[in-house]
Amino acid sequence: MNKSFFIGNLTKDPELRSTQSGKAVASFTIAVNRRFKNQAGEAVTDFFPVAVWGQLAEVCGRYLAKGKKVAVVGELQTRSYEDKQGVKRYVTEIVADEVEFLSPREKSESTSIPEGFVEVDENDLPF
Repeated sequence: MNKSFFIGNLTKDPELRSTQSGKAVASFTIAVNRRFKNQAGEAVTDFFPVAVWGQLAEVCGRYLAKGKKVAVVGELQTRSYEDKQGVKRYVTEIVADEVEFLSPREKSESTSIPEGFVEVDENDLPF
């Protein structure tokens, strides 16, 4: 079984692109803090590249940004390629099946209200 769960913050804005066949793919890196500090008492952070495909890639490209906290669920995959100097390189990345946005939405990110709906302040709700 190959299933991994990560919670971290984006290190930069996602890069959204399309394959030659038109399928969307988004790439970003998340910084994940380890649970324990090192021997010097310092926090240790790991950086994991993430690839997201299809409609989820488009959503990530539209709504995620540097510093946003996300939960990522997916598979760890390793691939290899030859660089320009002919050296074989390996890349390990998370190919995400699910991305949960954990940062609260900022006021400037609010979308327009569909016709027929009225904006309601949370403080006005009876529950």
